[in-house]
Amino acid sequence: MSEQATPFSKGTWTREPVSSTLETSGALVVEAAEGSDWWRDTAYGFRHENGHALVAPWEPGTAVEVTFVLDGFVGEFDQAGLAVVVDDAHWIKAGIEHSDGHQQLGAVVTVGSSDWSTGAVDHWDGTAVTVRASRFDDAVVIRARSEADPEWRLVRVARFPHDNARIGPMLCAPTRAGLRVRFLDWRVTAADTELHPS
Repeated sequence: MSEQATPFSKGTWTREPVSSTLETSGALVVEAAEGSDWWRDTAYGFRHENGHALVAPWEPGTAVEVTFVLDGFVGEFDQAGLAVVVDDAHWIKAGIEHSDGHQQLGAVVTVGSSDWSTGAVDHWDGTAVTVRASRFDDAVVIRARSEADPEWRLVRVARFPHDNARIGPMLCAPTRAGLRVRFLDWRVTAADTELHPS
């Protein structure tokens, strides 16, 4: 299939943000509420189910890409990217999260309980970052790239056999007020046909 832009107006918020403004350029600037986050049980012993995601139904056989500007992520756990949502116990969030003093590229996969994989990408700061989720058999394949590293980087392969998922841009600000994220693009394209493209 050919790439197809998804209008931001097509999505529905899982939780309304503090504000969201559509610029004349087509970008969407969103401010997260202080204390917004998603996490379920593992290691920390708490549940947060109030993150902001602008989601629409995820059609079978497609991939979804979200692009945002990595700028101003200074609070602990400031984060943005994309979310795949089935219900409170089954979801994925993937993108950049400011943690332990670094910009971290990673994913949280929740199937009953959450897990987290992450790695520092400080040199991506100040660039446009694209996060991609693709359906691949019974899995979701997460890839990402930035203007600093234009080649797709494999972030995660997660078993996630759910056909009724919704997907779209995501942001959270667990520890502070004032996080604003500029989302440049939300698009649908063809799903990966190979896990490791040659």
